[in-house]
Amino acid sequence: MVRVPSLLMLLCVAWLTTACATVVNPVTGEREWSTMSPERETALGQQAAAQVAREIGLVDDPALNAYVDAVGQRMARLSPRQDVSYHFAVADMPEPNAFALPGGWIYVSRGLLAIANSEAELANVVGHEIGHVAARHAAQRETRAAGAGLLTALGTVAAGVVGGGAAAQTVAQFGQVAGAGYIASYGRDQERQSDEVGQKLAAAAGWDPAAMATFLATLDRETLREMGEPRMPTFLDSHPVTAERVRDTRTRAGTLDTTAVAPIAGSRREFLARLEGLLVGPDPAEGVFQESLFLHPGLDFAVGFPGGWKTSNQKTAVAAASPQQDAFLVLELQGPSGNPASAAQAFAQQHRIELLDPGPGRIGGFDAFRARAQARSQQGPLALDLTWISHPAGTFRLIGASSQNAFAGYRDDFARSAFSFRRMSGAERNGIESLRLHAVSARAGETLDSLSRRTGNRWSVAQTAVANALSADARLRAGQLVKIAVAVPFRAR
Repeated sequence: MVRVPSLLMLLCVAWLTTACATVVNPVTGEREWSTMSPERETALGQQAAAQVAREIGLVDDPALNAYVDAVGQRMARLSPRQDVSYHFAVADMPEPNAFALPGGWIYVSRGLLAIANSEAELANVVGHEIGHVAARHAAQRETRAAGAGLLTALGTVAAGVVGGGAAAQTVAQFGQVAGAGYIASYGRDQERQSDEVGQKLAAAAGWDPAAMATFLATLDRETLREMGEPRMPTFLDSHPVTAERVRDTRTRAGTLDTTAVAPIAGSRREFLARLEGLLVGPDPAEGVFQESLFLHPGLDFAVGFPGGWKTSNQKTAVAAASPQQDAFLVLELQGPSGNPASAAQAFAQQHRIELLDPGPGRIGGFDAFRARAQARSQQGPLALDLTWISHPAGTFRLIGASSQNAFAGYRDDFARSAFSFRRMSGAERNGIESLRLHAVSARAGETLDSLSRRTGNRWSVAQTAVANALSADARLRAGQLVKIAVAVPFRAR
């Protein structure tokens, strides 16, 4: 009997640049076609891990990273997949997030730790991410995408662009897509499978598997609290929570026996002690916005953006978009400090544009060079206002862009931003604060509002309630530990 080859087999034959083979899935035990060998999976993971360290950053706290790694390694030893080395670290992201790279690199964000209320919750989240690695979900995604011819290997692994939607569109407009996509958006079946693997691993390692459901409920509340507000994507954008998921994880927990192994942090008090002093919210070391004024204490500069524009502070660029979305400004480092005219010529040659009305000058006490140019985009011709400034930290480039028809209306805005560039003042530097996590004991009958006023909590009542898995009108017990955010003077590292 002559068998007709499957569509997937034909696609594997057609995709000449990638070896296609059958592998046994460690979670299901079933054989499946894959375009990603375990060796290539590890290589891609190493590549992406280097990008995460470079473009997202890792929290510089050896004790905290060692703690998260200890939680992860206890479950990794029980993982159904043992042909990879598991690595665990804390990503420097203020948003609550967790993600896994192919080959065993797993991250939780500092924003996720800030709203976790027990070691068991942390363990279930980490176990969920181990589930994605163990079930080779990244390899499955690439294999399916290969047939559709949609994505490159690393892009498939990292599809999602740290959040998709409006955030992804903004990032794409500012040219940051290449290094920003780390968080894969998995299918529903893959999410269910990872929930199951994660809960089983947590229970086998000594943690309550019911904590998965309680943490998902907290994340759901956090997303609802932020609805309508500009925000970066969170764990829920790449791991959508549904009532079904919460119900299923709660039901499954009741069927699992928890191994009698002592947790690493034996109580909520000990768990919160591990998080004491954790940075919450944006990191001032990466720069802060005070209304439309951007201050960067680490690099010692200030620059103003037009009032009323939507601003965004990314790892490698600061940007602002007009309310009508027809103009934007982007500030980034082009290279080391040097001759700004040479930097301008290098940029013009690279992008094949002609500099119009070029001229040297001084801005904020620094050598500068300004010019205009025209460029093409998918939306049509663009008019550019270009500025290069030689600062001790490097040569900064500020690009103002709009359609040619709208340029006259934005010319003054672009110029004012360019000429606002300067060093920070002492008062500006001394006024920068960072928010740190702190656990305080409540008084009998105290509310979150009265506790916040007594302790100087900078979180709103709604934020405090979500972070502590409490209702906003809760009456607190004497000695009950409550996480708050306290302001401390920022000191550059």
